[in-house]
Amino acid sequence: MEFFDSHAHLDDEKFDEDRDIIIQHIKQAGISRLISAGYSLSSSEKAKNLAEANDFIYATGGISPNDIPQTEEELWNSISQIKKIAQQSKKIVAIGEIGLDYYWEQKNKELQKMAFIQQIKLANELTLPIVIHTREAVMDTIEILKHHEVQLKGVFHCCPLNRELVREALNLGFFISFAGPVTFKNAKNADEVINMVPQENILIETDSPYLSPEPFRGKRNDSRNVRYIAEKIAQVKDMDLAQVASITYENAMRLFGIEKSI
Repeated sequence: MEFFDSHAHLDDEKFDEDRDIIIQHIKQAGISRLISAGYSLSSSEKAKNLAEANDFIYATGGISPNDIPQTEEELWNSISQIKKIAQQSKKIVAIGEIGLDYYWEQKNKELQKMAFIQQIKLANELTLPIVIHTREAVMDTIEILKHHEVQLKGVFHCCPLNRELVREALNLGFFISFAGPVTFKNAKNADEVINMVPQENILIETDSPYLSPEPFRGKRNDSRNVRYIAEKIAQVKDMDLAQVASITYENAMRLFGIEKSI
């Protein structure tokens, strides 16, 4: 059985003391592919380097809404640097994570929107999909996607369990990625939202080292735990675990344009 963790942060400082060991454990556990997702200039560069050093790891590059600079000039420079990083390696398979987050910061909403739109344009220029982060910004996120076409679409990573968001995202042709929160005992709408998503649109992820699934909630997460998200989906959709693993693996390969021979 093979698994594809479509969103992890292997560059995170929580892995600094044992990153190489964890990477080997992940590979040995049947996690055949994973995406190390960038969210800033430094993390995108680190993700690219990790992907270059490990055949089963791929990367994304982008500026998240929680990491955008304070001025427009700095923002344009950062996006220009992301473009260079993405052009340096074929292991960069998407622009992201990008999007809107009004939970942590509301004073820079307009700058967040500008960053989101410009990185959509960058993805189109580089013929790459996007990885979307959205938190308490559902309507603005959807409005931007409706008015700024994403040529190769993309994925709502760690998708909020919001029925309207999922409905609109699917109508626009995007993938939905589920993470640890769907396994939480107090998760609202989890089963209903999982059932809303057709098999051909589902991805799984850990968002590690954060959001560990049950039964490891509160502990450091890593890609080996992606099977618990797959188990939850299998339970809700009345499918075999192997079937969910295979479907989500093939979906991720297709979205990120990864050739099986690589």
